[in-house]
Amino acid sequence: MDEPAELDLPVEGGTLRVLRFGDGPRTALAAHGITASGMAFGALARHLSDEWSLFAPDLRGRGGSTDTPGPYGLDRHAGDLCRLAEGLGAGAPVALAGHSMGAYVALLAAARSPELFDRLLLVDGGLPLPVPPGADLDGILDVTLGPAIVRLGRTYETDQDYVDFFRAHPALGPDWNADVEAYVRYDLTGPEGARRSKAREGAVRQDGRDLLASGDRFAADLERLSVPALLLHAPLGLLGQEPPMLPATVIERWTGGSVDLPAELVEDSNHYTILLGAAAKTVAERFTGLA
Repeated sequence: MDEPAELDLPVEGGTLRVLRFGDGPRTALAAHGITASGMAFGALARHLSDEWSLFAPDLRGRGGSTDTPGPYGLDRHAGDLCRLAEGLGAGAPVALAGHSMGAYVALLAAARSPELFDRLLLVDGGLPLPVPPGADLDGILDVTLGPAIVRLGRTYETDQDYVDFFRAHPALGPDWNADVEAYVRYDLTGPEGARRSKAREGAVRQDGRDLLASGDRFAADLERLSVPALLLHAPLGLLGQEPPMLPATVIERWTGGSVDLPAELVEDSNHYTILLGAAAKTVAERFTGLA
């Protein structure tokens, strides 16, 4: 896989590290998941034609933007996406995609400033999730994110130890490939003997609580969405097995009736391999064919 160019682009209060894949004249912008980085889109970018440039920012508190100051929260990330779209689009709308938490961020951005975008692809995210009133949001994050949260509080003796941690992940190990390894190695920082993830646990938890508590806001934005949109969802979840990230009842609620949001199940994928596995080709095809 070709190494992306690394850019530092201005946002409110600092800069974001942005990975640029390709150098074509058409512009796409993609937002990653809650503990991920822009490197999550490497496989998708490789399946885009030469006419595209894909810009994948490391959101605040992750990747090369780990030191970009907060506050965090999905509105903050959505504002950053809009700022990037204004600069990268040079007056023309850009194609927008988001995966997992990034799908919610992309939804907020598209609803806030629809003139900046000509399409919206939601990948295994973006729909309001059922959360019981008064629920312990941090407890839900611990249960649902599982190994993704655990690794943020650990250090690793070597880079290979960190890679091996991911290779043991049930959603990634069986489908291990060069894209997954590049994604994992990009996330490493810290001195020799104490290597760790670039993602800040405080940012992850603040964004996760915001996501779980914002169902009504997501619902309102889906109702008023005015750009062409598509939901792609995986049959398997964060641990490579059922249940999926998005329950069938939630998908049924939001992909019919008053909301113009078609949906497609991407077979033979889980929450991670829908982007980092063979399914990335399908995601790229649907993204470029959407508008």
